[in-house]
Amino acid sequence: MHVLRTIDNVAAESMKNIFGGLDSNLKKIERSLQVEVTVRNDSIRIEGEEGRVSRAAEVLKSLLELSERGNSITEQNVDYAIALSMENASGSLSEIDRDVVCHTVSGKPVKPKTLGQKKYVDAMREKMIVFGVGPAGTGKTYLAIAMAVQAFKNNEVDRIILTRPAIEAGEKLGYLPGDLQSKIDPYLRPLYDALFQIMGSESFQHNMEKGTIEVAPLAYMRGRTLDNAYIILDEAQNTTPSQMKMFLTRIGFNSKCIVTGDRTQKDLPSGTESGLDLALRILRKINEIGIIELTNRDVVRHPLVQKIVEAYEQYESTHKNSTGGRARYDRSNRK
Repeated sequence: MHVLRTIDNVAAESMKNIFGGLDSNLKKIERSLQVEVTVRNDSIRIEGEEGRVSRAAEVLKSLLELSERGNSITEQNVDYAIALSMENASGSLSEIDRDVVCHTVSGKPVKPKTLGQKKYVDAMREKMIVFGVGPAGTGKTYLAIAMAVQAFKNNEVDRIILTRPAIEAGEKLGYLPGDLQSKIDPYLRPLYDALFQIMGSESFQHNMEKGTIEVAPLAYMRGRTLDNAYIILDEAQNTTPSQMKMFLTRIGFNSKCIVTGDRTQKDLPSGTESGLDLALRILRKINEIGIIELTNRDVVRHPLVQKIVEAYEQYESTHKNSTGGRARYDRSNRK
């Protein structure tokens, strides 16, 4: 049945924000949901089949609420709103947007942008140990660091400890210039970048000097007991089972531990089992441990990143089915 629905009393600025440059967002909504959208004064008119019109109205209302909350509507917002409408998922962009984790040093709010990210943030609030697993661009590390900084500012913990396995990915550590710290710093740079953005360089340096923030390779965790700390293990897919067990058994009283990783981007030697994969199998039934699996739907970088992730997933699925095993790549050709 062909129907017409209108959304009335829409401010001109909100329309401009929602529709995008040259109405690119509006054209995407029309093309994806097969509806026709026109504007008459302060009203948005949607025409088409009843079910499609309802979805389009839901998408536009969701984006309108997001705009009225002061957000600049991005292509990722539009893509995700369309995806939610097609999946009939519970929850909306405006509900997700209300959850502000903290603010960056420049005053920009840090908040989840997808339902998967919202579940991840909620799990970090509720559980002592949380595994955040998913592809690149899903905000696993950034949101974990934001939660750690907020807990530190609220005096919920005395220190923040960030760690990564310093595993070689095609290039040998020994060939990098400088001392040991200089060789290790490139592996930890993403953690530094996130801390700089959220805390500011001065606050970060001050707390590093005091020892209340520590960024170190995973090997430095051995033999320690970490009380009153917010601990983040990044790139956990590159741990061995013994390293993962060592890390998880460092956790002391009043501590919180977040483990992040992308199971499709392992740099371990061929035939070595990932400590992350094994931990997920062993620990899944422990109630105090949260396991959040993010997908390409939760990618919040440039939309092209989501397409790249989807293309690789399709390739790996096809290759696995045709060979009867896990898809592998030539590690020597990685850049």
